[in-house]
Amino acid sequence: MTTRLRLLVLVAVALALTVGLTGYVLRSRGDASAVAAGGSSHGSSHGQVRLDAPGRILFRDTAPGPGFGQLASVPTARPDGPRSTGGLLCDRLYAARGTGICLQRKGPVPATYVTVLDSGLHQVRQVRTAGFPNRARVSASGRMLSWTTFVQGDSYLRDDFSTRTSILDTRTGRLTDSIESIPLTLNGHAYHASDVNYWGVGFAADDNTFYATVRTGGSTYLVRGDYRRWTARTLLSNVECPSLSPDGTRVVFKKRVNASANRPWRLYVLDLATLTETPLAELHSIDDQAAWLDGHTVLYGRVRPSGDGWDVWSVPADGSGTPRLLIPDASSPSVQPGP
Repeated sequence: MTTRLRLLVLVAVALALTVGLTGYVLRSRGDASAVAAGGSSHGSSHGQVRLDAPGRILFRDTAPGPGFGQLASVPTARPDGPRSTGGLLCDRLYAARGTGICLQRKGPVPATYVTVLDSGLHQVRQVRTAGFPNRARVSASGRMLSWTTFVQGDSYLRDDFSTRTSILDTRTGRLTDSIESIPLTLNGHAYHASDVNYWGVGFAADDNTFYATVRTGGSTYLVRGDYRRWTARTLLSNVECPSLSPDGTRVVFKKRVNASANRPWRLYVLDLATLTETPLAELHSIDDQAAWLDGHTVLYGRVRPSGDGWDVWSVPADGSGTPRLLIPDASSPSVQPGP
């Protein structure tokens, strides 16, 4: 082999190695990017999460790995399929009609940052408040936002807990930092007490009427509030974390049914016209503000018996059927209805 031929062979080999190495590096970078974007044991698609995409369930990804805590979504028709992740970390979240709310705890001193999101997950506004993230809701129109934090204690089972619940009107920009000052009528009488705590506010379709839990004197009540008139009235006792049905006629809530700290709550649905309560087929204790998958089904986060993770389950809203595992390794669900 001549010297010139040897040189040509060496050049060709070098080029081949370079091309192969470049392809490997690009593939590796692509794989790493996919993992960084929130890959999990359940699979992850590369589509961007949007809050105005119809027919999807939004939730907090709790699968072990780099995507833990990120906002994610799956198709309503295939909730156990690959999930898309948005790269945004949230401890509690909710979305409706292209508007989202993300609660995240930051800093060594307990503080919650409440981020209002547009349909493309861009920050519209951010509010800092004291305490730990707890509950979040967006009205069906996307206008009225509410959130609750624990400012003392970290469980509704503790007698010393204290909450702060805020309301934001995104149309006017009005922020009510705490609703505890709202005039309360309890059992038909004007009521004032220093231990009043509200949580779990959710608005009706008129963006004025809202339902929430109030606790005072060691008891909890369902209240109906009027935002413009700034009044609230109790409707029923032993109701926590109400969530209004799509047609506005019912609320799903958790009810204290046991004094034991292991199984204290059960999910019920309340008919608002008759105040008739229906226990649901979910027998596990559920410490969550359930949501509605549709007019016939509710969904909620459920802690595993081992205590090592969360999953999203669903159950019929009429008391029939059995609970169904909907989204493994997930919490804080909300539904973006189909077209």
